[in-house]
Amino acid sequence: MLSAAEGILLFVATSEAVLGVLGNTFIALVNGMDCARSKKLSMIGFILTGLATSRICLLWIITFDTYVKLVSIPTLTYGNLYECMNYLWVTMNHLSVWFATSLSMFYFLKIANFSHYTFTWLKRRADSIFIILVGCLFVSLFIDIPQTVTMINNIKMQYRNVSWQVHIEANKLLTGHVFFQFGVLFFFMVAVITCLLLIVSLWRHNKQMQSNVSGFRDLNTEAHMKAMKVLISFIILFILYFLGLLTEILWFSWQEGKLLLVLGVIIVLMYPCCHSFILILANNKLKKASLKLLRQLKCCDTGMKALV
Repeated sequence: MLSAAEGILLFVATSEAVLGVLGNTFIALVNGMDCARSKKLSMIGFILTGLATSRICLLWIITFDTYVKLVSIPTLTYGNLYECMNYLWVTMNHLSVWFATSLSMFYFLKIANFSHYTFTWLKRRADSIFIILVGCLFVSLFIDIPQTVTMINNIKMQYRNVSWQVHIEANKLLTGHVFFQFGVLFFFMVAVITCLLLIVSLWRHNKQMQSNVSGFRDLNTEAHMKAMKVLISFIILFILYFLGLLTEILWFSWQEGKLLLVLGVIIVLMYPCCHSFILILANNKLKKASLKLLRQLKCCDTGMKALV
């Protein structure tokens, strides 16, 4: 049985998952319908659709895994289904972080403005950069999946043998978790660096506009400020995501109470949930579509009340 605090936190985590699925489903549908109408898939449309789809899968996997751990069903926790869910989680986690990194790289190459020759070289070869990122994704999966197999075998060994020696090996699982996340950490660092560079570029641009003696106000200044806020929130949520994963790993190593597990899940779910709504508010096409949907829902609600 769950305590009152654990039950409340589980409700919060479930609500986060539901909102995250709804937000990401909306992003995927809007971009999918736009692609069907134009019969052409743009780079940003592909990235947003892939990001939303991978996050939907990731949210369902995390939620399912959390309930399994809380209910403690041995046949699920240590069986073939558990292994499949872990492999699927590793794949979706890599895809989600990869699409987020590609999104930050796309905005960096499109919006940032640096006079350095390296940036000019990267901007001219944007397509090649994304091909390299695809190659890095496959290399990362090739490295991390065998580590996942080893980790799952260690977990099975831990629960089949409760001896002191195996318990010591369980404490080493933290190192294994960090190591098999190496590819994800690489994409994380690339995303954070590109976001920070883009923030620096936007900040310098705004400073130049403010120091303009002619008093001319750049029409893009407000848009740049919005972009800076979006990027800062993205970095914060991205860091919280990894802190949440670390919290779950610590719970698994200690196995003391379920409060730490649910708390880690809440922190993890903040990123795929909150960032989807940040993208909706920051993207003009998604924002207009969301306002149109809200107006339609309001009209339907008014019609229902009139019938009653």
